[in-house]
Formats: sequence, C-alpha cells, structure tokens
Amino acid sequence: MNRRELLLGGLAIGCAFAARAQQKAMPLIGYLSSGSPGPFAPFAAAFRQGLSEIGYVEGQNVTIEFRWAEGHYDRLPPLAADLVSRKVDVIATNGMAGIQAAKSATSTIPIVFTGAGDPVADGLVASLARPGGNLTGFSFMSTELALKRFELLSELVPQARVIALLVNRSYPYEERIMQDVQEAARARGVQLPILKSTESEIDAAFATLDELQAGALLVVGDPVFFTRREQLVALASGHAVPVMYEQREFVTAGGLISYGTTLTDTWRQLGIYAGRILKGAKPADLPVQQPTTFELVVNLKTAKALGLTIPPSILARADEVVE
Repeated sequence: MNRRELLLGGLAIGCAFAARAQQKAMPLIGYLSSGSPGPFAPFAAAFRQGLSEIGYVEGQNVTIEFRWAEGHYDRLPPLAADLVSRKVDVIATNGMAGIQAAKSATSTIPIVFTGAGDPVADGLVASLARPGGNLTGFSFMSTELALKRFELLSELVPQARVIALLVNRSYPYEERIMQDVQEAARARGVQLPILKSTESEIDAAFATLDELQAGALLVVGDPVFFTRREQLVALASGHAVPVMYEQREFVTAGGLISYGTTLTDTWRQLGIYAGRILKGAKPADLPVQQPTTFELVVNLKTAKALGLTIPPSILARADEVVE
C-alpha cells in the first residue's frame, strides 16, 4: 500500500467516525401523548413549531420519537419506560396520566409537560417559580377553570336546577375538580350528579342525562373526550342538552360553548421549553408557566338549534362567535 492509499484510507476512517459522532450528537426527544395521532396532530405540529423557533428542526438537528396511548392510560407507563430505555434527552408529555407515567419512569431525564392542574399540590414540582427537580412545563389551572366554566354555564341556563358533570372513569386525577364544582353547585342550589364514563360508556352517560332531567352538562377536559369530540357534540345535539366544554375545538365541531386556554399555543411553548433544555437549561430552573389568556367561544347556530338565547353578558365577553 503506497502513501496515497494510506492517506485516503485514513481520511475515509476519519469521515466515518465523524459521521457517527454527528449522528450520536443529534438530540432525541421522546413525545409521550395520552391521545391519538389524528386528533392530536395540530399539537404535534405546534410542538415542532416551538422547537423550530429556538433552532431545532426535526430530521435536521433533532429526532422525535412519538408514543401514542390513544386514550388508553394503562399504556402510558410501558410507553414511558420504552422512551427511557432509548435514552432520550427530554420527554414531552400531556395530562396528569402522562406526566405521572413519565415521572415514575425517570428521575433524571428532563420532562416538560402540559395539562397539570396544580403541579405543586400534585407533588410534581416544589414550587411554580423553582420546580426543583426534573419536571417543568405548563399548568392548565384545571380546578379554577372548571369553576369558571360552571359559572358560565349557570349564567347561560339560569333555570337549570340539575347540571351534570361528565368525567372519564379511567382518569384518576379529577377528584379535586369534582369536589370544588360540587361545592359551587350547592352554593347555587343546583344538583350536580357526576357521570363517570369510559370511552365505551359515553352514549350511556348521555342517556342518563334524560333520566336525571339535567338542564345542562359540564364536560371535564380529558384526552379521551377530546379524541371523541365529534361523538360528544353529536350526542349533545341528539339529546338537546346545552354542554360546556374546555377546548374551542369542540365548538368549531358544532358544540355550544367552551372556555379555556389555547392548546396549540401551549404546545408551541412546550416545544420552546424542550429546545431550551436541549441547549443546556435545567428543568429545576425553568418556572412552571400558568395561562394568562383564555378563550370564550360560542356557537350561535348550535344555540339556535337548542332554542337558547345567549345572554348579552356572555356574548360581550366572547372572544369568538361561530355563526
């Protein structure tokens, strides 16, 4: 072998090592979702957008491993464990079931989350300003917003003496919401029967509304319900019951009214947080953010079909009115 061949061989080996080093250096994000790829696609897109705003583009300088529980919360722990086994650099997740699964799977890999109701009370972080561990993210203020939705629904149908609350039977983190809304209902002299439903029991839950002669329904936000929002909206129409939802996507699908945060913007900000961690920030030092803007969305066409007149006080506060 002559000197030229040796040089070329050494160059090829060096390039191979460099390529492997570059491949290894590309950070890996684990995306653990309680939902399904189709209905939750806008949130994945918003997450990618947030990452791109801070300099990370999937397939170019970052890789994302997606894991979807598709509303089956029992799948979350093994999915989280799988991401940990792949040595991801950060885990992004949503909803308390997803957060708890990720938290149980690792105490060292950074976790960014959305959908926590009260991260301090739930034992996720030491404080909002200084989380202190390997978790940080965005709180949805679930209890406070549930109370606000109940107030708005009571204002919308003041004659209703029975307002039902629909929760996911498989979701074990709604106890605080149920207790607080029940107290608010008692203060108003309103009965608040709680309907606990799994994905397969949604039809039966709406049939129970007829037996209860409920004047309205408040749906507690949940990834399963979000995935089945078209079914919920169709049942609300078929049973002619006014329903308050958490996300605007229900109203644009034909639902009556919603009040809550903008989910796509939250996921975009979560992407930014994940990018900051990839750049060296520690979750312990990134404060847990709470929403500062909320959307009240009303569907006038649905109200007309229900024979409802939306009070001027609600219309005046509405951020969007669907005609």
